[in-house]
Amino acid sequence: MKLPVIKHLTNFIEKNDEDFLVETIETLEDLTEVPSLKDEELDVIGELISNMYGALEVHKSVKSGIPKKEALNQFMGRVMGSIDS
Repeated sequence: MKLPVIKHLTNFIEKNDEDFLVETIETLEDLTEVPSLKDEELDVIGELISNMYGALEVHKSVKSGIPKKEALNQFMGRVMGSIDS
């Protein structure tokens, strides 16, 4: 996951609507079923999906009243904590 990408997607959600990301995630998840995709292509799609889910989580925190910068830092802290475990 990349914090700048998650931040950008969070801004996109604020300007537009989170439904755009939800529908994009659904489309990308369906695309992973194409049997001819190479591992590298699946990795890229997986990274995009992960960043979009991250942005949705950050947006959810912001909607609950947490300032965006703090929500981003908390999210990345959780991600890093799960990697270290």
